[in-house]
Amino acid sequence: MKPVPTPGRTRDGVRQGLIVPIGGAEAKMRHRRILSKFVRACGSKDGRIAVIPTASEADDTGTRYETVFKEIGVAGVRVFPFATRDECDDEAEVEALKRADGVFMTGGNQLRLSTTLGGTRAAYALREMSANGVHIAGTSAGAGFLSEHMIAFGAEGASPRADMVTLAPGLGLTNTVIVDHHFRERDRLGRLLTAIGYNPFVVGLGLDEDTAAFIDPDGIVKVVGSGSVTVVDPSEVEFTSMDSAKQHDPICLVGIRVHYLIEGWAYNLGTREATPASALSAT
Repeated sequence: MKPVPTPGRTRDGVRQGLIVPIGGAEAKMRHRRILSKFVRACGSKDGRIAVIPTASEADDTGTRYETVFKEIGVAGVRVFPFATRDECDDEAEVEALKRADGVFMTGGNQLRLSTTLGGTRAAYALREMSANGVHIAGTSAGAGFLSEHMIAFGAEGASPRADMVTLAPGLGLTNTVIVDHHFRERDRLGRLLTAIGYNPFVVGLGLDEDTAAFIDPDGIVKVVGSGSVTVVDPSEVEFTSMDSAKQHDPICLVGIRVHYLIEGWAYNLGTREATPASALSAT
């Protein structure tokens, strides 16, 4: 098995592609700034985008995104249903997937993604593609699946509790963040804090609807969209009571840092600093 790439890792001098988790309900009709920015990164009209609707139970999800991307101006859009593990292991389909400049995974149920794609040729191909410069985005469930650590499901609420969240392995494009989506709309701060309490290593990204985090190979997160990204930084955590907590118990976290970032702001996953995005281009 090949090693899982992390942001900034290169292979033969090729920089990793963008990793773009989106909080769900991104604008598809007017003001499509998230999808339009993703399209530009993939080469605009000359780019080839693969749509993977595996997470969704709706039959028309893939074709709806195909239409949206074509309206934005992408000529080369193809839907890869990947509804079964056999389809995910189909050599011809996987080879066709590898020709994409960008991959977009739709919303739905993230466990449908992990149980269908996990361990298949398609999953290995996606990690290899990301490491070789292909940009990969996911919205809602697709966003949660992008990282190595995935929130499978959990309860709503602002305060962390021991039994508030269930974790599962994700796709593994990065091991530096854990993503939650529909964040403000579904009151998910508590479950993101709980997930971080298990192992205060990853940075939590809580994405509001119509809001995305464009993560570049240098570990710079740029916020795009109409909402905010809640950044939960555990690098200065002094204590967590997760190891002694019983079912339903509240969790104590001491030293956690939280930032609320809107469009025009950026966050450095290496230095753990938030800055205006304009300051990055000036340096």
